[in-house]
Amino acid sequence: MTTGKGVAVAVIDSGVNPDHPHVSGVAGGVRIDLAGDVSDDYVDRLGHGTAVFAAIQEKAPGAEIFAVRVFKDRLRTSARALVAAIDWAAERRMQVVNLSLGTLREEHAGPLGEALERLAGAGGVVAAAAEADGQRWWPGSLPSAIGVVMDARCPRERVEVWGGRSGEDGGQRDWVVAASPYPRPIPGVPVEANLNGISFAVANVTGVLASRVENVSGPLTPEVCRGLLLGAKHTRAPKPAPERERTATPQGPTGRTPPSRP
Repeated sequence: MTTGKGVAVAVIDSGVNPDHPHVSGVAGGVRIDLAGDVSDDYVDRLGHGTAVFAAIQEKAPGAEIFAVRVFKDRLRTSARALVAAIDWAAERRMQVVNLSLGTLREEHAGPLGEALERLAGAGGVVAAAAEADGQRWWPGSLPSAIGVVMDARCPRERVEVWGGRSGEDGGQRDWVVAASPYPRPIPGVPVEANLNGISFAVANVTGVLASRVENVSGPLTPEVCRGLLLGAKHTRAPKPAPERERTATPQGPTGRTPPSRP
């Protein structure tokens, strides 16, 4: 069984609490503010990034996971900060970048897409929300990203590759990856009372992908990742999309992330 040993993963979110019981280690991290300026304070004050981090680490415990903090006191950031965060990951040759957030504003797709291209040039790829509540999200809707949707029927250890999904605007995306919208369970807390949303579907996909990348040499591309996910245990091939979940969908302006919903 692969654990993602040696795979470099960047989690762009609210940082991480290294003392949380679900976090077994942090490889490093950085804070990037709204202007794109960098500091070394990556400690999570909101809890969202820690839950995302833990969901990834659960599936890829051998990976080297870095926290890239782009949120301060609320789950909102800027396109400039997101571009800077992706570039930070590219400069350090991160193989998988988890982006459990995005923007509805298509005018930001260009700069974000250019950042994804720079990451691809360094051999890495981004997993991000492609669609939630009937709306397209960027950069997850770009063909250069691993686009993720949520399916509450998926067990947390399973991902499903769906082909030929049509967008709300009539556009076509070749494939997306569906996953459970739940993070790691909390003992004594019912699943419906825990956090949930597309953020954690992205994290679950990132964790499965990171665990499979361990045996891959050479740069990652979306198609390489699709093959890895199709080859993962319990992964199933294309099927029609289910009725969309309407809980914990993204809220806020540019650089938004789905709110954690109890």
